[in-house]
Amino acid sequence: MSTRFMLILAVGFLAAGYVIYGRYIARLLGVEPSRPTPATTKFDGADYVPARHWMVLFGHHFSSICAAGPIVGPALAVAYWGWAPSLLWILLGSVLLGAVADFSSLVVAVRHGGVSIAEVAGSVLTRRARLLFSVFILIALILVLAVFAVLTAGTFIQAPEIVLASWGILPVAALVGLLLYRGRAGGGRFLVVTVLGVGSILALLAIGHRLPAWTPSIGGLPPATSWIVILMAYCFAASVVPVQFLLQPRDYLSSFILFGTIGLGALGVLVTGPTMQARPFAGFLPADWPVAGPLWPMMFVTIACGAISGFHSVVSSGTTCKQLGSEAHACRIGYGAMLLEAGVAVLVVIAVGAGLSTLRHGELLRAPGGAVTAFGEGYGSLTSWALGGYGATFAVMALNFFILTTLDTGTRLGRYLLQELTGWRNKYVPTLVIVGIAGALAVTGQWRILWPAFGASNQLLAALSLLVVSCWLLQKRGWRRATLIPALFMLATTIGALLWQGYGALIRGGGRGPDYLLAALCAVLIVLAALVFAEARGPVREARKT
Repeated sequence: MSTRFMLILAVGFLAAGYVIYGRYIARLLGVEPSRPTPATTKFDGADYVPARHWMVLFGHHFSSICAAGPIVGPALAVAYWGWAPSLLWILLGSVLLGAVADFSSLVVAVRHGGVSIAEVAGSVLTRRARLLFSVFILIALILVLAVFAVLTAGTFIQAPEIVLASWGILPVAALVGLLLYRGRAGGGRFLVVTVLGVGSILALLAIGHRLPAWTPSIGGLPPATSWIVILMAYCFAASVVPVQFLLQPRDYLSSFILFGTIGLGALGVLVTGPTMQARPFAGFLPADWPVAGPLWPMMFVTIACGAISGFHSVVSSGTTCKQLGSEAHACRIGYGAMLLEAGVAVLVVIAVGAGLSTLRHGELLRAPGGAVTAFGEGYGSLTSWALGGYGATFAVMALNFFILTTLDTGTRLGRYLLQELTGWRNKYVPTLVIVGIAGALAVTGQWRILWPAFGASNQLLAALSLLVVSCWLLQKRGWRRATLIPALFMLATTIGALLWQGYGALIRGGGRGPDYLLAALCAVLIVLAALVFAEARGPVREARKT
């Protein structure tokens, strides 16, 4: 199949989905641009702060939700099941499920005063559902922080030339934040500040290639551990600084690097027009089926963030809902950012499917961190006409920007959730708890035991978020299938995936004997899902009666 036609078809489908289905969901949710948002009604100068421009918030939201998931997942799926089912799930899943979950979670959180989706569950379901949901989200966030900290530390060691730009963006973002929020920053000034900020980051990248950063060693600790300690310290600081001074401008600036990476990769497909070398379909049970699993349910949780992600709902109802200046921007941020992430996943499918031979792809995926390397090499072959031999490095640098934004956003989200659960007003103690547990998990390496079930748990979180939205719609605007059917589909899919992973943990155990911890985690997640859905039965019955 022509990769040019594949890309044009995918972009056209996503654009049509935004115009047609996105507007339908906006009417379903009752979006009202004139309604005040929590960013203005609860303004506190730290967390509840309306973004100066909707693009600033779009950049923050997109950078936060688009981490390693839409890159690693599609790269694995193409190798296991082929590019055709992977591409189909990315397109249909993002338009009908993922973007709906992100957009609806944002609107519902805004209507409840800018609280988390777990807090909303306590209002539309029961207080017990709120507790169950909150604990589940906290576990998921801690896993995200631990795994992404390890991955970021690895990229700093393997590619020291990206360290200067990764950390240098912080003072640049702080300066941009001051310029944007001090006085009026409309029109020409907004453009000038943006150009200066992005130009400074590109300059730091150029300097970093000539002067690679040193490898730290804190108190004699190994370099990887030292980087994890530094990253956790950064997450703590970034979580307590007012959003308009670091989080908003940093994510806004880094989003331009991400947009440039996406645009250059798409242009590379149109210029080179490579042929897909990967198989279009490898069968319902692929050759590596003991590891990969059957196409359903495992492909649907392997691709994860490229089609639907529960973490997105946490971001929508965590930081984004507190910065939304007008509901008029909710669709383009909540629905549009998810479709752009689906575009990233499509680009990954083409990059690894056309840029690498089937043999080379399989070799890379069997190596540690192979999925990231596969994307880097595939992206490098697509962009060699423009970047020469630096395409792979540029791709890894962009991926690192994705991950860093997710780290500090995830820490802030964990702090919000812990404050809601405990009632703590002090923001430093809950932040320290979050980074302390995540850092310990990353340093000890125990996260590797829990990670195999994270893909399914992330999709389970999406199903629970859609369930909460469905109950809210039922109570406020009547019965709606647009959110309930995706919720039930993802519930069945994630439970199927957890059963498969639990079975594999007990029978295979990764060649090390039964993995009882992983099997127990799968069982706990299944029970948790059943309990939350059981909590919804009473409110649903009452709402249908009235």
